[in-house]
Amino acid sequence: MPIDPLKFRKALGYFATGVTIVTGLTPERIPVGVTVNAFTSVSLDPPLILICLDNATGCLGAFCEGDKFCVNILGEDQQALSEDFAGPQEHKFKDRTFDTWESGCPILPGCLVNLECTRTETINGGDHFIVLGQVDRIEHASEGRPLLYFQSAYNGVLK
Repeated sequence: MPIDPLKFRKALGYFATGVTIVTGLTPERIPVGVTVNAFTSVSLDPPLILICLDNATGCLGAFCEGDKFCVNILGEDQQALSEDFAGPQEHKFKDRTFDTWESGCPILPGCLVNLECTRTETINGGDHFIVLGQVDRIEHASEGRPLLYFQSAYNGVLK
């Protein structure tokens, strides 16, 4: 029996996720970033993570073809930043400050965690691409609370 896509989407909305902004570089070394909540750890040894990107993502090539990318895990006070990186790629880094590490990919300030990764594999996953990355460097805040997404809305952790 076929699954109704809207019912499936609504059902998955009951799974709360963290919110990240994944950053990378185009072949011309232009910084790009996109809000992603499909992120998870895969392995501790070696340290692997994965992200899922919609096939219609404007900067998809930077992540599926580029060697490096960064995952910036957002704190509860960064909803506006998440919204800035959602949607089409229209000069998201114009007038925005960011750091860079060895890869040159943007590291966003004030995040709970920043991970610099080397892409190890890209897998076709239906209407998304699954990008597997090995974590090369980690920085994290000493404290903070995550920005969450639940039932198509931003949320925070209850105190």
